[in-house]
Amino acid sequence: MLMDAARSALLVIDVQERLMPAIYEAERVVSNARILMRAATRLDIPMLVSEQYPKGLGHSVSAVAELAPTGAVLEKVHFSCVSDRDYLERFRSLGRGQAVVCGAEAHVCVLQTVMGLLEENAAVFVVADAVSSRTPRNHRLAIQRMRAAGASIVSTEMAIFEWLNKAGTPEFKELSALIK
Repeated sequence: MLMDAARSALLVIDVQERLMPAIYEAERVVSNARILMRAATRLDIPMLVSEQYPKGLGHSVSAVAELAPTGAVLEKVHFSCVSDRDYLERFRSLGRGQAVVCGAEAHVCVLQTVMGLLEENAAVFVVADAVSSRTPRNHRLAIQRMRAAGASIVSTEMAIFEWLNKAGTPEFKELSALIK
């Protein structure tokens, strides 16, 4: 199954001030999350941005926060976004059957959210180059487990080009420039 802009929602999970300094290749995660967020905005793909216990971990890093639409940021205390009633209701209200997921940590909040989304019968696409953990090993294990559970493992470029669907449009010209 391909990602479809008309059926997708972008979920940016816990890219937060006090967490990201400990994350392996954090700059890559933030950079690719920003590319995905810019593409989602341009293609009218709704997004939700979660923040895990912001009193302790801080809010989203400024590079992510500045791209979050008004009302898209949701605080949570559960590791899984889906375990948070408000978040789950917001996701369901988007009416999108595909969840494109990026963020941190791959083996905790991302993994548990993905598992919950799969239980909700969502088609889940984990953007492997836009998720990470404190260690590469935990990232690898999380990707393996999410794939085995039924999530599709994709890259930032795969998401962008599948959302675009064709070349020769103003959107193609603008968004392809983001990944050169």
